[in-house]
Amino acid sequence: MTIPSDPQFASGMMWFRRDLRLQDNKALYFALQKCKKLHAVFILDTNILSALPTYDRRVEFILKSLEALDEAIKGASNEKQSGLIVQFASAIEAIPRLAIELGVDAVFANHDDEPQSLQRDAKIRGELAQKGIHFETHKDHVLFERSEVMTLMGTPYGVFTPYKNAWLKKIQSKDFQNHDASAHHSRFSARPPSLCTPIPSLDSMGFQKTNLSELLFPTGEKGAQKLIKDFKPRLSLYKDTRDFPAIKGPSYLSTHLRFGTVSIRQLVSLSWQASQEDNLGASTWLSELIWRDFYHQILHHHPRVVHGAFKPEYDRILWESGPKAKKLFQAWCLGETGYPLVDAAMKQINQTGYMHNRLRMVVASFLVKDLGIDWKWGEAYFATHLNDFDLAANNGGWQWASSSGCDAQPYFRIFNPITQSEKFDPDAKFIKKYLPAFKDWPSKALHAPWQAVPKGETLAGVQLGKDYPMPIIDHAQARESTLKRYSVIKNPS
Repeated sequence: MTIPSDPQFASGMMWFRRDLRLQDNKALYFALQKCKKLHAVFILDTNILSALPTYDRRVEFILKSLEALDEAIKGASNEKQSGLIVQFASAIEAIPRLAIELGVDAVFANHDDEPQSLQRDAKIRGELAQKGIHFETHKDHVLFERSEVMTLMGTPYGVFTPYKNAWLKKIQSKDFQNHDASAHHSRFSARPPSLCTPIPSLDSMGFQKTNLSELLFPTGEKGAQKLIKDFKPRLSLYKDTRDFPAIKGPSYLSTHLRFGTVSIRQLVSLSWQASQEDNLGASTWLSELIWRDFYHQILHHHPRVVHGAFKPEYDRILWESGPKAKKLFQAWCLGETGYPLVDAAMKQINQTGYMHNRLRMVVASFLVKDLGIDWKWGEAYFATHLNDFDLAANNGGWQWASSSGCDAQPYFRIFNPITQSEKFDPDAKFIKKYLPAFKDWPSKALHAPWQAVPKGETLAGVQLGKDYPMPIIDHAQARESTLKRYSVIKNPS
């Protein structure tokens, strides 16, 4: 793609959101195409940040990525005072105010289809329209969005495999073409002196410094490219390694996708090109990227899933409640269920903000179908603790685990936490990493330690019932309770 030399607007504003990069950024591409001069803006939205805990790694990830983006803009522009304008404010108020203060003719941004974001954008669009300022948004966060992949009847897909087949049939190389605007990065404008302020600090916004440096990934656009470089040699092995949490199998790019420090088109291009060469690892990874598009189109067409089941009949299920439910949920949150794989997984998310994808399914199944806790509780916990939290994917994943979602596992499919441990962490390497008290235990004993050592007895310095809890639930009994709980779906009163 080439950018015409005759801009439509004298001055414009690029509102960065979940797209913190210069390369292959669709809204930025069109903003630079249509504007003679362009201001770059990011709003640390108080309407969003006020709901977060003060210790939140995502805020630090965003700040570090903003610092990198600011440096990239300064390096790309010929203007000494260019850079990113960053404010800690309400976006609904700040964007129209900045557009007027900067004297721009147009504001550009990429789509954000979460329900609250759509409401925010509608208000901003109205405010800008009253001032005669053009507001233009583009698709960037997914490859195919909204109603781009539909059934022959013109309805949205509710089952993944037909959606995937239609997605693969539709895709062409132009769909993942790189929108390279580097030749016109010099159009970034100088900032007014009053707006040449430093990026707000964690402390100034009321947040604490986190252990972000301990995470598996670096930040910013360069950090994403570093991870891609590391993943490419492992891509062909992805199908065989992705389910084992003690093995370096995943790409670890999910947080970068969430905040747009990498382009989805680049990742689809990488996986699609490799899949054409019978690379099963690449084909499997491409399917995961398609699942992401699938969940986003589900959220677009069925925004009710934010508050209830995709299959409404599942809202009739009676979950555990009261003090008992709160106690069980607390044990799950803290990683104190007595099932080592479940507990190690919860320790992982609590300590790092990351959880291996296989383990997300294991702990979700355990919460919903072993403990009988409403899936919404788990969804909310993940929303608070996951670095890569994305509403569409998180909601879709939890509804899949609870069998209430589109194309979900059958309600009678209940993960056995012991056999999952034996199959996917056979040597207990992952368990021992996050439950170090068990470092000297025989690996085979760690899948169900209470079967190896009676309560009250000690093995390698660990006394069950004291140093590590006995199981808070019996899986076999829990399975029977779950089948009864879900029977309301088959036999409504």
